[in-house]
Amino acid sequence: PFLYVALFVVYESLSSIYLFLPPLFGVLFFIFADALKREDSLAIFLSAFCLVIFESQMGYPLFSSIIYLGLIYKFVLPKLKKIFSCKSCINASFVLLSYLGFYLFLTILSNIFLLPMPQLNYYIIYYMVIEFFIVSIL
Repeated sequence: PFLYVALFVVYESLSSIYLFLPPLFGVLFFIFADALKREDSLAIFLSAFCLVIFESQMGYPLFSSIIYLGLIYKFVLPKLKKIFSCKSCINASFVLLSYLGFYLFLTILSNIFLLPMPQLNYYIIYYMVIEFFIVSIL
């Protein structure tokens, strides 16, 4: 597991330089949710560490992604699992919620704490498509 974290740190550095590499936020959400479901404390810690690395690379507030993903896992995902019966639909919702939902969450945080508004660019759609295929493989 520690090798995967080291590879992720290197990959995340490369994805901030080369914009065609997705930041794997949807994949991290999927791994984080799976670790929470299995109650694997090492996997939760390592995925949370990777999320903090993601936040630092993107310039987001510290622990914002962990708080957001914890809230989504606790309150939204059980409702989605009742609505959708197909695994691909749930995986697509992971990726969709990770990017668009996190953008809305950051917008709310920005309004509450008077922080700069997060930027939304067109690469997000590309990232969501690529990460949907990655999550569907997992």
